[in-house]
Formats: sequence, structure tokens, C-alpha cells
Amino acid sequence: MSEKEDYGKAWEGDDKPYAASYGKLMMWFFLITDTLTFSAFLAAYGFSRFKYPDIWPNPEDVFTHFPFLHGDHPLLFVALMTFILIMSSVTMVLAVNYGHKMQKNKVILWLVLTIVGGSMFLGAQAWEWGHFIHGDKGGIDTQTEYVTHIAKGDELSSVYELLELDKYTYNHNDAIEVEEVINQLEIKSEFNIRKANREYLTNAESIKYLQNNATKVILGANLHDNEYGHRLFADYFFFITGFHGFHVFSGVILLIIILINVIKGTYERRGHYEMVEKVGLYWHFVDLVWVFVFTFFYLV
Repeated sequence: MSEKEDYGKAWEGDDKPYAASYGKLMMWFFLITDTLTFSAFLAAYGFSRFKYPDIWPNPEDVFTHFPFLHGDHPLLFVALMTFILIMSSVTMVLAVNYGHKMQKNKVILWLVLTIVGGSMFLGAQAWEWGHFIHGDKGGIDTQTEYVTHIAKGDELSSVYELLELDKYTYNHNDAIEVEEVINQLEIKSEFNIRKANREYLTNAESIKYLQNNATKVILGANLHDNEYGHRLFADYFFFITGFHGFHVFSGVILLIIILINVIKGTYERRGHYEMVEKVGLYWHFVDLVWVFVFTFFYLV
């Protein structure tokens, strides 16, 4: 048969055109389109990030928390989340490898560990969202719509420290008035403010600035207000990490379905574990996307 005839028959309905099954090809097509979607989101974030370079929140000032530990631990928890997701990609590789070797029990083991890793990441992401929404420093909105923060000298502090409140138990439904902040600044001369452009004012300058510009005290973050700084930062955070989290959640559901089929012996009877490999492609994609999200959102 000529090369031209081979080429023509490749797409006539054979199960494996170009030595790849239709299932794998469709998975690759899906991943390519999803790559374009995530690329568009990250490009939009990058545009906004560099449009407002002087007032964009510094991730090291925002993501400083770690479960059960007090004090600031910049990016430590996010790094742990990233490590967990990358390790789940390693366990997925092992599941696919043992699928090629038709070793059912080991496929089950590594699939279970992958599901555990994905579930841990989702739990960590939920905790991260909860803390981001709750906040831990507070901010003061101004007429310029740029958020200022309480400082102590040339170090970032918090509204809670100024007012001697417990940031872990304070009820955000109890609003803090700007006048309370100004009164405490008048009493405690060691405190001052840091403007959105990271300029530190003296105590006297801070009081005057807030009297002329402050509109309200912001606690936490949502789609309307953001104690950390520019509102777009919170919008992008919720949308991009939420969209990625949905992919991880979908991946965990797929892995559970695949695990059930492996346990039932479905793929043993078929004589191959290709479905495990196809879901593995999706899982590696999700992990790779997080590397870019981590780089763009937390490191840049």
C-alpha cells in the first residue's frame, strides 16, 4: 500500500489513527484548548499587574499564614500546597506505569495516593480562600480608591494590633470606624500608615492623611472590597485559583471513577489501562497549570 493510501486510511474510522487512540487525541485537543483559556487568564492578570506596579499587593505581604502557626510565614503554606500537588503527579506517573505492566494492585495503590494528594490540595486551597476572605491585617480605603495599611515604623502592622484586637476571633460583622483608627494613632505615636505605593508616613502625616482621605476600614477581601490593595487582585485570585480548583476537583472525581473501575477489573478485561493514562494526562496538565499560577500569582 502506498504512503498516500496509508494517509487516507488513517482517518477512516480506525481505532488508532497515527498510532494514537481517538480517546487520547481528544484529550490532547481538550488540553490544548484549556491551555489557551488559562493562558488568556494569566495574560490578563499580568497586564493588570504591570499596569499598576506601584500599588499592586506584594504576595509576601498577603500570603503569610500557616495553619496552627502564629506570626508571618511568607508563601510557606503555598509552597507546601505546590509540593503536595507535584507529588500527586509523581504518584499518577507510577499508576500509569504499573497499568502498562498490568499490575492491578499497584495501580490501585498509586491511584489512591493520587486521590489523597488531590484532596489534600483542595482542602488546603479551601483554607487559603477562607483566610484570604477573612484577612489578617485590615486596610483603610481612601478617596483615591487605593488601600493604605497600618504600619509600625517602617514595618507593616495591622488594624488589629493598633486597636488591640484578636484578628483570629474578631467578628467582621462588627465594623471598625475610621475615627477609631485615627484616635488610636493619636494615642499611639509609634504607629503610622503605609500608603498603597509603599511610602511610609510619619505618625502626624498619617493622621492628617486619613482625616482628609480615609473613607472606611476594610477587613478581609471579596469581589467588591480588598484589604490587601487593588480590588482586581482579589478578583483575579478568586477567579483563577477557583477555576484551577474546579479542574482539580473534576480530576479527583475522574480518578475516583477510574479507581472503582480498576477495582472491578474493567481494564483487566479490556487488556489495557489506557483510561488511566488518559486521566493521567489531564492530571499532569492540572499540575503544570498550577506551576504557572504559582509563579504568576505568588512569586512575580
